[in-house]
Amino acid sequence: MVNSPSDTPAAERRERPRAGAEHAPALGAANPNPFGDLVTLQHLSARLAKSLKGVFEAMLRCDLRVWAEPLTVERFADYKAERGAGLTAWQPLAMGSARSKAQLVLDARLVLEMLDAFFGGEGEAPAQMPEEFTPAAEALVARLGQGLVAPLDAAWEPLVRIGFRAVEANIAAQPELGGDDPVVVTRFGMAQGDAKPRFVDILYPMAALKPHGAALTVKVHGVAEDVEPRWRTGLTRAVMNVRLPVRSVLAEPVLSLGRLLELKAGDVIPIEFGAEVPVMVASRRLGTGLVGTANGRAAVRLTSLEPLTEEDFR
Repeated sequence: MVNSPSDTPAAERRERPRAGAEHAPALGAANPNPFGDLVTLQHLSARLAKSLKGVFEAMLRCDLRVWAEPLTVERFADYKAERGAGLTAWQPLAMGSARSKAQLVLDARLVLEMLDAFFGGEGEAPAQMPEEFTPAAEALVARLGQGLVAPLDAAWEPLVRIGFRAVEANIAAQPELGGDDPVVVTRFGMAQGDAKPRFVDILYPMAALKPHGAALTVKVHGVAEDVEPRWRTGLTRAVMNVRLPVRSVLAEPVLSLGRLLELKAGDVIPIEFGAEVPVMVASRRLGTGLVGTANGRAAVRLTSLEPLTEEDFR
């Protein structure tokens, strides 16, 4: 849950310094987070992490573990102070018709590692970080933004259909957000084996989330309620009364097309079958049986039954 300890080992988590108490809203001030603990968004981020695995594996050309860190709500000024003055890529992601945009935020080192891997290298960044992004790096970030659209739409779809889309922009330019504007920081960690993890952030300005406040405040139930016994009994009885065709195939002779065209009334088609014949239910084999009679009628006596597997019930 939000605000609960992360399952990720401490060594793999990026330290996230917090601003001092002087930045906390005064008693009676407007609450920057009107959505409570945002547990629904935390569940959404955990689901999104599974989809991001394939996106970043394609970029870094390696197997990755990907997880979602506990989200936080911060002032945008505090978030920028946490990141420092290093080169950072900011890829805007439009959220439907909302004016405010989500932001995919990546360290320049990670961008250059992906760029090196994308062009066949070992996924290594230069020892000295550049002061600006090359056109190739900008194209790669734009490609990554496009790759995140489908996973984001799929992750949000159970709550609300938003319609994300990557927006062409100068990725080195910070978004037009005020320092006091609150943002929800969803952080995703990724690591190859025991290597040092990398981190990617997706920021949601609180203004962009407000139109979806009703969906974000829905309570999440972790355990489904028991099915009402009377309903379950009625369903079971209805299923047990379903009628299925049972048939036995005595023989399946094979004739050429020429022989079939020559057939006329009175012709005899010889057939051969063993002591046991297959017994079918719909298109499934039920077992085998012996052909005989019962009460003056032709019948099949079952001698063996095919074992049922889990696939038979799907």
